[in-house]
Amino acid sequence: MTPDRAAGLAESARALAAGEVTSRALVERALARIEATRPTLNAFRVVRAEAALAEADAADRELAAGVRRPLLGVPVAVKDDMDVAGEPTAFGCRGEFPPAAEDGEAVRRLRAAGAVIVGKTNTCELGQWPFTEGPAFGETRNPWHTGHTPGGSSGGSAAAVAAGLVPAALGSDGAGSVRIPASWTHLIGIKPQRGRISTWPRGEAFHGITVNGTLARTVADAALLLDAAGGNHARDPHRPPRLTVSEAVGRDPGRLRVALSLKPPFTAVPARLRPEVRDRVLGLAERLAALGHTVEEADPPYGQIGLTFVPRATAGIADYVREAPDLALLDPRTRGAARLGRLLGGAPLRAARRAEAVLHRRIGAFFDSYDVLLTPTTAAPPPAIGALSGLGGLATDRAMIAACPYAWPWNVLGWPGVNVPAGFVGDGLPVGAQLLGPAASEPLLVSVAAQLESELRWHESWPPVAEPNTRVG
Repeated sequence: MTPDRAAGLAESARALAAGEVTSRALVERALARIEATRPTLNAFRVVRAEAALAEADAADRELAAGVRRPLLGVPVAVKDDMDVAGEPTAFGCRGEFPPAAEDGEAVRRLRAAGAVIVGKTNTCELGQWPFTEGPAFGETRNPWHTGHTPGGSSGGSAAAVAAGLVPAALGSDGAGSVRIPASWTHLIGIKPQRGRISTWPRGEAFHGITVNGTLARTVADAALLLDAAGGNHARDPHRPPRLTVSEAVGRDPGRLRVALSLKPPFTAVPARLRPEVRDRVLGLAERLAALGHTVEEADPPYGQIGLTFVPRATAGIADYVREAPDLALLDPRTRGAARLGRLLGGAPLRAARRAEAVLHRRIGAFFDSYDVLLTPTTAAPPPAIGALSGLGGLATDRAMIAACPYAWPWNVLGWPGVNVPAGFVGDGLPVGAQLLGPAASEPLLVSVAAQLESELRWHESWPPVAEPNTRVG
């Protein structure tokens, strides 16, 4: 293991169990990498240096005593919308937030697996946008090209993993917020079935559209973190049957019927797939065909699915805004979204929730003909830093939809999706594609993603190493 970049999650766990390295050494290296890249990447909102080292020492004592847990002693990061006991959960906002009294359920389960939480990663304000910038913390930058965003809203987690600061991290996905930054930083990003990883103490985060997911450099590591964090709080409203997703890595998925959909779902503003992104997605489709799968173009019957998304998203913003310590410190776009959410939070929200069952039946019937859906994750490569952060509310929405029209329908449905790297465009900017499936299809999607990974070896590519203590871009 080299000190400049984290080894993978599974490899770190193996080396710790074999006595080849100590948890303290791994955590010290992670903390050093985080500190060295603060001026260039700015991936972390909270760094738990003292606490993480103490937890690493405790893990080393357990390891020495023969205790074995899946992630015992491995450093990982979580997004700053998740409660970590003793730390504030600011969720990208300015202001003084109280320390959380206890871990959220996903964090509790990571700790139960033995992981050491080194810090909380940056996210845009209340996770609303596909960039990770704001006055609360500055700009989080893409390690592949620091003049560009890593995406959002789980941009800090994506930047940290892509740069090798930590081997894997948790993010959350309410409209693509794991898959979009995974696409734009050359990572695997798993958005699991709703409820697979608990969002407790918010059992219905953003009225059910937001789930917690994983970011890692390999399919195996993303699946391992999913299994470690997965499970439910006793009061979770969504409790899918337990799966061990890691078991699907390396499993032959068989010959599948793959639908390739390049057409964005209906949106109120134009969205056009960039030709260079289209070419990369078509390249993945060709590779799937070469692996023996049947690939044909077909679009799911989305209909007016967007009408069911907006009430849930904006009412969720309104819920969070009520808890803000100082409304004046919030972005004007946030306050505008909250106003709309208060208007839509009654009958429109109830109608949106009722429509989900209809959508499940209609779009679910599409999977009578196909096993897997392949789409672009985004329509464009990652924008430059600042390109969206200074816009007004309507202009931000238009730019966001134009760049990212593909991910959000699966949040309405609550079904699984996996971003896989599709290659690079322009000046070395990463783009990705989504493998999407119906309810509880994580094992199938993971097996297909792993099959592609074994062919394309995308995890062997690393971003250029930015010089510490310099700002680039």
